[in-house]
Amino acid sequence: MGRKDKKFKKKKWPWILGILGVIVVGLGIYLFTIYNSFTNTLDEIHEPIEREVSEKRTIDQEVVLNEKDPFSVLLLGVDEREDDRGRSDTMVVMTVNPADESTKMVSIPRDTYTEIVGRGTTDKINHAYAFGGIEMSMATVENLLDIPIDYVLQVNMEGFQDIVDAVGGVEVNNSLAFDEFKEGKIELDGEEALAYVRMRKQDPEGDFGRQNRQKQVIQGIMKKGASVNSLLNYKDIFNALGDNVRTNMTFDEMMDVQSNYRDAIGTVDQLMVEDGTGETINGIWYYMMNDAELAEIQSTLKTHLNM
Repeated sequence: MGRKDKKFKKKKWPWILGILGVIVVGLGIYLFTIYNSFTNTLDEIHEPIEREVSEKRTIDQEVVLNEKDPFSVLLLGVDEREDDRGRSDTMVVMTVNPADESTKMVSIPRDTYTEIVGRGTTDKINHAYAFGGIEMSMATVENLLDIPIDYVLQVNMEGFQDIVDAVGGVEVNNSLAFDEFKEGKIELDGEEALAYVRMRKQDPEGDFGRQNRQKQVIQGIMKKGASVNSLLNYKDIFNALGDNVRTNMTFDEMMDVQSNYRDAIGTVDQLMVEDGTGETINGIWYYMMNDAELAEIQSTLKTHLNM
């Protein structure tokens, strides 16, 4: 009886090892495919800009990501149009400090009245993109906040819905019932998410209410994108990113951020722009930032960047 058991075990083990081998090889091929798609997508979204470093940084202040230097990034949600470059529908600045393990985030109202750097005019800040694209937007935001902008991430808002659909939709906690969106926790597909973040006329908080909805959807995408189910939809996710996202950050820099700044990106402190006033000039409405509030935001961001 003992000999039969030993004989059975000897015959059984090769089968088990064979099955495990197939699983390991299959998993390896799957991960290799994901990695290849990932690197190809990052190559596709990488878009260099002319300047190598911000004028607001001296040589000894240049960002070295593998040394965990604090850095800043401008997020541009662009409303692209067929007949022109479009407008930057959303402008968010983030500063990331790994030593503090925190990220500061400020949403700039798109109607903010400010100097458009490189054009010699004063206008709504979201017009900077229409006049001079990414680099004029970066220079204008730098001038407004008095900090260097090291990186930029541009997202096509029309393709934003493709990204939401690719992760399987998002859940948000809606504080204001409007149109077909009820109050409370709701599930949104891509088309619904785009309508949700764009509404502002029915919101008593105007652009500020919309900024909060944008943040909710972005957080929902990040949460869904990190889930196991998203691994199964990686092709759809990578295709959506490749078609709709552009950044001057290289693949190596993204890997440095992932490995050295992970804890900092997990804690986001939002700085609110809320004390300004509206003013009509030549029949056009502008948002005028409060000088004291702007100075406080500038100081906070500079400190966070160790400047």
